[in-house]
Amino acid sequence: MDIKNKRVLVLGGWGLVGSAITRKVVNENPKQIILTSLKKQEAEEICAEFTKKFKTRKNFFVPWWGNIFVRYEYKDLSRDTCLNDDVMRFNLISDFVHDLDDKILKGSSIYQLFKKFKPDIVFDCINTATAIAYQNIYSSYNEVLSVSQSNERDFQKLRIASEKMISSSYIPQLIRHIQLLHNSMREFGTSFYLKVGTSGTGGMGLNVPYTHSEEKPSRVLLSKSSVAGAHSLLLFLMARTQGGPKVKELKPTASIAWKKIKYGTILNRGKVVPICSVNFDDTIELQGTFKRNDGRKYRKKGSFKTVYIDTGENGIFSRGEFETITTVGQMEFVTPEEIAENAIEEVKGGQTGHDIVSALDSAVMEPTYRAGFMQGEAVKKLDELERKYKTHSVAFEMLGPPRLSKLLYEAHLIRLIYKDFNSYISAAPDNIAKKMTEYLKKNHSLRNEILSNGIPILMPDGKRYLRGENVTIPSANEGNSISITKEKVEKWAADGWLDLRQQNWKRWKDRFVAIINQCENEDDYMNSSRVLFNSDYWDNFKSINIGRIVGWLFIHEENGLRIKR
Repeated sequence: MDIKNKRVLVLGGWGLVGSAITRKVVNENPKQIILTSLKKQEAEEICAEFTKKFKTRKNFFVPWWGNIFVRYEYKDLSRDTCLNDDVMRFNLISDFVHDLDDKILKGSSIYQLFKKFKPDIVFDCINTATAIAYQNIYSSYNEVLSVSQSNERDFQKLRIASEKMISSSYIPQLIRHIQLLHNSMREFGTSFYLKVGTSGTGGMGLNVPYTHSEEKPSRVLLSKSSVAGAHSLLLFLMARTQGGPKVKELKPTASIAWKKIKYGTILNRGKVVPICSVNFDDTIELQGTFKRNDGRKYRKKGSFKTVYIDTGENGIFSRGEFETITTVGQMEFVTPEEIAENAIEEVKGGQTGHDIVSALDSAVMEPTYRAGFMQGEAVKKLDELERKYKTHSVAFEMLGPPRLSKLLYEAHLIRLIYKDFNSYISAAPDNIAKKMTEYLKKNHSLRNEILSNGIPILMPDGKRYLRGENVTIPSANEGNSISITKEKVEKWAADGWLDLRQQNWKRWKDRFVAIINQCENEDDYMNSSRVLFNSDYWDNFKSINIGRIVGWLFIHEENGLRIKR
C-alpha cells in the first residue's frame, strides 16, 4: 500500500518501537501522523521532538493520549481509581461482559480516537498482552480467597474483591478490544492495520528464568504469552473478515532495545527509587510472623543514581541486567529500527517473512477438493434417507446461531407449501401468513419439533407467541426475567424466532427475487468459472433447497463470506 498522503495512526507512538516506526514512516510522505501514549506529557513530548527534528508543518505530528482499553470518559484515569469506585468498576466490567451494542462501541476510547482522526493506516505498537495479563488475576484471586476465608464475614468486602477479580478476566477483555477495534476501523475506513505483538517470554520457552518473584515459569508471564497467542489468532480471523482492513502482525521474539544509555536517577514505575539507610546492627529475629510492611520507619538518604540503559516501555536495565538478558542463549535482543523496517516493508506490499498472520494462513489446513467432492455424496445420502423414512432433517439448534434454525425452518415452511421460487413470489404476503399459520396449527409434529428446538413462534399479530420448555432467544446472557418491549420483540424475531408476520414473508419474497436477479445478471456468463450461484445451482428455481438458500443469506445478509477458499 502506498503510504504517501495517507493519515497514519501510531498506537504507542511514544514507545521504543512506535518512535522507530514513526522515524521511518516520515520518509514515505504521509499526510499526517497521529502519535498516542498513555500519558498526555509523553504524547505531546514525542510530537514536539519529531516536529523539531523533521522540521515539519504545524499539526503534521498530532498527539493523543489515554487508555484505549476503557471507555472514553475513563481514558485519563488510573486503573486503581476506576477499580476503587463502585460505579466505575461496574462500568468497566459491563463494557466487556455485556453484548456489544452502539452505546458500548461509541463510548469507547478506540471508537472516539478513530472517529476523530479517521486513519488510513494503523501501526499498533501497544503491548496489548502485557496491558491485559499484568492486571494479574492470580493476585485478585488470592484477595478473594483471603476475604472469603476470613472470620469477619464481610460480604461488602467480598463483593468488591470478587468484582475486581472479574475485572481482571483476560480473554473477555481481549475479545472486546478486538471487537471495538475491528468495528471502528470498518466504520471509519481504515485500510491497513499492522500489529507489533509479543511472544510474552522474549522468545524463550517454559524454562524462562525471568520472573517477578513468582514460581518458574511465571504464571503471570505465561498469561502474557497466552493472551499474545489468543491475540494473534483473533487477528488471523480479522484478516479473514470481508470488508475489513488488511491485517498483519510482527511478533519479535527477543528483548527490544534500546532508546538511550545514560547516568541518572533510577525510576521504578515512574517513581524515584530512594536509598534507605539501614545500620548493619539493625537485625530482626526470624521468629513469629513475617510482615511485608513491618511498620518500622526507615531513613531515606537520597535517591538511587547510576548508569542505565533505557528500553522504552519495557523499563530501564542496569549494565548487569542488560548483559545477562542479551547473553547468547538468553533472550538476546532485536533493535526497534529492524522492527520498523519490516513494518514499513509489509505495509508497502513487501514480503519480509515475519508476518504472523500470513504464517498462520499458510500453515493451516484449508477446505480440500476431496471434501468438496464428497459433500455432494453426503447430501445425496441424506436426501435418500429423508425420502425412505418420510421425514425432513431441518435443524437441531446445535450449530448455532439460533438465527440459522429460524431461517431453516421458515425456508422449510415455504418449501412445504409453495414447492418452488416462482409460486412463492407470486403469492400475496397476507395469504402467505394465513397459510403458514394454518399449516402450523394443523401440523402438530412440525410445530412441536420447532418449539422443542428452542425456537419460539411469533404469531401473525406480533402480540402473541408459542414456546416450548426451553428457548434459545432471548439468550441466557439477558437473564431469567426480561421486560418485554417492542424493540426486544423485533430483535428476538430477527435473532431466533420463527416469525409468522406478513413483513417477514415479504422479506422472504425479496430474498427469492434477489437470488433470481443475481442469476439473470450473470446469464451471459452462465458457463463461466466466475459464476458460482447460477441457475443450475438453484435447480432453475423449480425446487427450494433450504441449506443453499440460508448459506446464500449468511453470505449476503450477514456479511459472513469466507474469503479464503
